[in-house]
This record gives sequence, structure tokens and C-alpha cells, in this order.
Amino acid sequence: MTESHTITEEKQAAFLLWLRTEEKAQATIEKYGRDVRAFAGWLSGTEVTKDTAAEYKRHLLYEKGRAAAGVNGVIASLNAFFAFIRLDIKIKPLKIQKLTFRIKEKELTRKEYMNLLTAAKSKRNERLNLVIQTICSTGIRVSELEFITVEAVRSGVAEITNKGKSRTVFLPKKLKPLLLSFANERGILAGCIFVTRSGRPLHRSNIWADMKKICRAAGVEKSKVFPHNLRSLFAKLFYGLDRDVVKLADILGHSSVETTRIYLKESGETHRLMMDALGLVIA
Repeated sequence: MTESHTITEEKQAAFLLWLRTEEKAQATIEKYGRDVRAFAGWLSGTEVTKDTAAEYKRHLLYEKGRAAAGVNGVIASLNAFFAFIRLDIKIKPLKIQKLTFRIKEKELTRKEYMNLLTAAKSKRNERLNLVIQTICSTGIRVSELEFITVEAVRSGVAEITNKGKSRTVFLPKKLKPLLLSFANERGILAGCIFVTRSGRPLHRSNIWADMKKICRAAGVEKSKVFPHNLRSLFAKLFYGLDRDVVKLADILGHSSVETTRIYLKESGETHRLMMDALGLVIA
């Protein structure tokens, strides 16, 4: 008999609590929660079986038109949930050939980064201007902005704890007075600098939305403008200084150098020009 199970709200809540005890990033917890809720909604109270799980994968791919990478992201969430509730079901992810280069349409350039800063200033959004500069000049994750405190800025060093690991991040000299002045103007004497009106650390969704609002003024495609691309730009530029991928992995907080290498792929256009430069085609 095929093993089956129903997804209840209690099990979903327990799963999210477990993810927190495992010190998963908040964004990961939210994503896993969304994916499991969507699957439960699709099931409409029916039981989970290997067949229904496989059918849901086909539903996402063919009926919803989700990209293969997006489908695999959902599969990772569901497999984690199945393992948590001890359900002997594991959905096979789609096989995707890895690109050896970046997609140019999604790669943020240094010039475009500067245009974003100019646009933020023109919109008189000093907070966004400094958020962009802080992420891009340090390489931190958007979820790590809460560690940029008044105390950290004064010392020039931020101690960041994420995913059960701690690392030291140095703040650029030119950034320190900008952040301290910003905090002083808003009466922030201690703690996190980038906060909401209620004093809570800014959420990634707030930052993402604010960045999208300045795309037109900056003349930058929306597909290129999101917080993680700032971290990618930092990685690419920092690596260009001394070509030390191990050092860069430490700075970014990566457990594996292979993860860091993903940030360092050349654009498809650069890849093409390098092939043309080989001069191996004779007219």
C-alpha cells in the first residue's frame, strides 16, 4: 500500500518552528512556508502520495509555466517538509545543465550601480542610497543589514552571525561617516541603523520594493535590480583585485568555494569575445 499523509496547519507550523531551531535564514523559512502552503492548497485536503507529488511537479512545470530552476526550488522545500514529517516521499529535481557564463540581461554593471545611487539621491531617499552602498561595498547579504549597528560603524567592524556561522566584516572608511551622520539625523544612538518607523530592522521586501521604484530614473532594467545583485557585483570587483577565491569565500560567508565561483562567471558577451579572440576561424 502506498504510504500517504495529509498536510495540516499544525504540521506546517511545526515545520516552520523546526526550521527556526535549525537556524535557517528568515528568507529560507518564509520560502519553504510559502511552497508548502501552496502545495497544501493545491491538494485541497487530499492525501500526499508519490503520485500526487509527481503530478504537482508536472503542474508547476507545464500548467503554471514555472522555470526549471524555480520548480527545483519548490521541490527542495517540499522534500525538506516530507523529511520533517517522516514521510517516505522524495521528489526528483529536474536536471538542469549549468551555464558556464552569466546572463547579460541580469548582470548589474558598476556604471548601473552608480546610476542607482544617483537616482536614489534624486528621489531624496537617503536610506535607500546608503543601504545600496552598504551592501555593495561590504558584500553582505540583505538579511545581514541588521548587524550594521551604530556600535559596529564606530568600530569599523561588524560581527555577523548567519546560518550558524560568524564572520567579521570590515566597513569602508568613507562609508562610516555617512552612516553615522544618517543615524544621528534620525536620532538612532545605538543598535541597528537601517530600521522602519517602528524601529524594527528593514525587511528584504521593503528594500526590494524601494529599489524597483528607482529603476526608471536610473535607466536600469528591473531584471537587474535586486539586493543580491549588489552582493554579486561586490564579489566580481573584489575578486578582480587579487584573484583569491578562497579569501573571497571567507568574506562572503560561503562554506564552499564552489558557491563563490558562481558569482565569478563572466557574462555571455565576454565569453563570446574571448572565443573570437582565439582566432581559430579562418575566413
